Amino acid sequence: MPVVAPDQASPIVLAASDCYAIGQQVAQQNGGTLAKASQSTRGGQPVCVIVVLVPGKDGQRPRRSEIVVPQN
Repeated sequence: MPVVAPDQASPIVLAASDCYAIGQQVAQQNGGTLAKASQSTRGGQPVCVIVVLVPGKDGQRPRRSEIVVPQN
């Protein structure tokens, strides 16, 4: 039986955690808060769909911004 290191996760979990990490970076770059990060497939390519809440100006409600980022 092959031995698997305990710190290795399945590819699906890695993709989800990668999307979350990418989402945090995107939110920080846009000056907002990460609301959602999920994996999807668009055009046959794996992508991360990131939803960021960007604070509104002059006390307005936050804007919801959806950003699609290639997973690779």
